[in-house]
Amino acid sequence: MRRRGFRSPSWTASLTWKSAVFLTLMCCTLAALLGFLVHTAFTRQTVEQAREKTLSRLEVVTDAYEAGEPLPPGSGIDPPGLPASLRALATGGERGTVVADGPRRPGARSGPAMWAAGPADGRALATWTDYSHSARAIGGLDRAIVGSSLLAIAATLLVGLFAVGRVTRRLHQSARVARRISAGDLDARVHDPRTARPVRAQDEVAIVAGALDTMASTLQRKLQTEQRFTADVAHELRTPLTGLSAAAELLPPGRPAELVRDRVRAMRALTEDLLEISRLDARTEQVDLAVHDLAPLAERVVRASGTDTEVRVTGTARVETDRRRLERVIGNLVANAHRHGHPPVVLSVDGAVVSVRDHGPGFPAYLLDGGPQRFRTDGAGKGHGLGLTIALGQAQVIGARLDFDNPPDGGALVRMTLPEYVHLDDGDSGGNPGDDGGRGGTDDPDGPTRSVPHTT
Repeated sequence: MRRRGFRSPSWTASLTWKSAVFLTLMCCTLAALLGFLVHTAFTRQTVEQAREKTLSRLEVVTDAYEAGEPLPPGSGIDPPGLPASLRALATGGERGTVVADGPRRPGARSGPAMWAAGPADGRALATWTDYSHSARAIGGLDRAIVGSSLLAIAATLLVGLFAVGRVTRRLHQSARVARRISAGDLDARVHDPRTARPVRAQDEVAIVAGALDTMASTLQRKLQTEQRFTADVAHELRTPLTGLSAAAELLPPGRPAELVRDRVRAMRALTEDLLEISRLDARTEQVDLAVHDLAPLAERVVRASGTDTEVRVTGTARVETDRRRLERVIGNLVANAHRHGHPPVVLSVDGAVVSVRDHGPGFPAYLLDGGPQRFRTDGAGKGHGLGLTIALGQAQVIGARLDFDNPPDGGALVRMTLPEYVHLDDGDSGGNPGDDGGRGGTDDPDGPTRSVPHTT
């Protein structure tokens, strides 16, 4: 059985988490190093002081032993509790000190003591001093080091996270602006030039934000130039095409006249598409909303297209939309499927979702990644790449969503999801589901509608 490797949670990849771990490790390492150095220095000083005190006491005890005087308290010849290592050192003719348990006292616990011993006629003359106070001082210092280290780590971590949090918030703001720009909001900026304060010194995050704003401004200018060019070309072509169309109608009947009229019609259709794209780019379109049954509307569009398109209805729904624009979207999708795909072409209606499927080579990779692009097509010279661009723009106007996909068994699939109409009084009126109470729109083109500005 194959084991799955451990994968850390996604939040551990954030800059805040990494900074917290880094700061904690650095603070712990620094606190441990400083604590070790302070502990070592204090312990060495304390031990040296206790050793010097005990050795001085041993000198007094030795003088008393050599003079034959009674030994002072806390000393003796081979006293009980003398560490074996120090006893061996003294009987060998050398002096030494060691920290060990002191001699046991009746009814009291033995504590740490500093022992000192020297030679005395082949035996060990030893003395000891109380070391418990020094041991308590060392223990208190260790506890103070641990407490201050934890406090310093917590304070450093809080300050560090606050500083990193400010940086990450600015980075998140830049990321949000970048996503808004990629979604089409070219007016989005990290620093609004109307409200931004002048900054004397810029850090790296501010430099990145400034570069993002500059990129957005440059992209906006280029797109606006392209949109103005498209609108100007369409308007400039419209007048001569009108005259050319009238002149073509005066040509004598024949094959040359038919070819001229066909090309004039193609140029007029292209000009109208360019004008429609320029209006969509201006984002000033007005939508006339009304309630329609989606399945009959889609069937009428297919019949009007004159194409061999199969219609499948698996579920019906009522949608509140602009019928003219919806018909434009469906007509463009059907025409694109016949122009660039292969039969059979199937239009499916399932509730508020309309799907158009062909069995051709499928959509190119650039379209699946970034959506339709005007004047770009991989259809061997068929079309100008405007049909899907117009369909996408009109779908956005009426609040629909277009999804492009290549099914596994081949072909191309476009799925349009419309906002389904929901009557708010259905649950209270007790009427029929199809009864709109005299307030909603119908499939009648002259039925009640309402105009809503397009502000996408």
